[in-house]
Amino acid sequence: MTETADARPEKLRERTCIGCRKRSSPTDLLRMTVSGGLVLPDPARRAPGRGAHLHPTIECFELAVRRKAFPRAFKVQGALEVTGLREHIAQRDNQDVHTA
Repeated sequence: MTETADARPEKLRERTCIGCRKRSSPTDLLRMTVSGGLVLPDPARRAPGRGAHLHPTIECFELAVRRKAFPRAFKVQGALEVTGLREHIAQRDNQDVHTA
């Protein structure tokens, strides 16, 4: 007896970077959430609430800021504080440079 092909093959999970707008695997992107007007990194991907994704590079971060993508991605009115997120990404970029 032969195995039958699954009618619905496993769907590849992809998310869109709010900076460059390219689709990538969730493991390649940094998930973020909003709490009290602050955009917070969620590297464990466990924080409650609406999430948005960004390649963890300064280039994608700057693109997202320039495009005003953060309020749109989180569906909130007004500006959001992203300084802590920028520091998190810069620190992560520094670690990547030193380990490479």
